[in-house]
Amino acid sequence: MRTEDPAVETATEEAPGGNRVQSVDRAVTLLRAISASARPPTAWELARTCGINRSTAWRLLGTLEHHGLVERDPATGRYGIGYTALEVAAAAGYDGLARRARPVLERVARDAGESIMIAAARRFSLVYVDQVDPPTVPTANWLGRQLPLHATSAGKVFLAWLPEDERDAVLPSALERYTEHTVTDRARLWESLADVRRDGYGICLGEFEEFSNGVSAAVLDHRARPAVILNIWGPSQRVTERRLPALGRMALRAAHEISLVLE
Repeated sequence: MRTEDPAVETATEEAPGGNRVQSVDRAVTLLRAISASARPPTAWELARTCGINRSTAWRLLGTLEHHGLVERDPATGRYGIGYTALEVAAAAGYDGLARRARPVLERVARDAGESIMIAAARRFSLVYVDQVDPPTVPTANWLGRQLPLHATSAGKVFLAWLPEDERDAVLPSALERYTEHTVTDRARLWESLADVRRDGYGICLGEFEEFSNGVSAAVLDHRARPAVILNIWGPSQRVTERRLPALGRMALRAAHEISLVLE
């Protein structure tokens, strides 16, 4: 017989692990499965993937749909992420990510002796959302500064992991020249993006600021899209062209470590 005692009801809903509610746990699992799917899944596919009873999955999906967190295509019965989830994501900041990634950034800053930053996408540009500087090295504060996608290593790495149609959408029709080294020809830019995908990291040699060089690597999400970009940069007299491959590999390892921290 069903009990009306809230304490008992809470206990039956408690998930293994002590402080989690099982129904919420399962709903979040369904949301993450939808976002990770290569194509919109059906309720049956989600139930099987998530190890949830089919009728339970139906009820949870109905509740998520009611709140706009998922959307069901009436023609195919397949589910996608809803507009409310996008609103929630848009309101999220990067403080939590920065806290988790900070130990990695601090270690790399010490090892490289250069500034380490994390850049995140904001509309049609990248913005630095965290920065760690090496001890005793005076460095300008780049937090909140927007970066052109075609003229920075972080921007090129971001573009390299996007589908080609999305690259065209986020780039302006005319690529602005910042220094004599800035690549403003789309064909040449596409070639450099192929190098990023081959090597796993991107480089910038005085393309945005004449006397600054840098390397970047992407922290990829479960769909192999750039979640955030890790950047190592410094003045060209220290961050020389000869150092870039070693710094690039360092950035690539650090980006991988951050991806594991965020799982």
